[in-house]
Amino acid sequence: MRESLEKMLAKGVDNALLRFGLGKAWLDEGNGAEAAAHLQRCVEQDPKYSAAWKLLGKAHQLEGDLAAARKAWEQGLEAARAHGDKQAEKEMTVFLKKLDKAG
Repeated sequence: MRESLEKMLAKGVDNALLRFGLGKAWLDEGNGAEAAAHLQRCVEQDPKYSAAWKLLGKAHQLEGDLAAARKAWEQGLEAARAHGDKQAEKEMTVFLKKLDKAG
């Protein structure tokens, strides 16, 4: 899966959906740094992509960068609220509460 997405990127295809897929694939493999790089590009290309913000926060959390995770989820909340994405809004609210408790 990830290999075929990497090949598309190498051929010059670059869009938010491709970057989201790559970010998710890297996250599923436990590589937060690679995941964050692709997910960051995804939200740069489509700042309204609330699911990408959610995973970007997860990637930063995996890498131990809780400040970056918080920032991603806060920006993701804004995107989710602006587009009525209630599920993503709810999930990121929970993630932020957990960060507050851990801190």
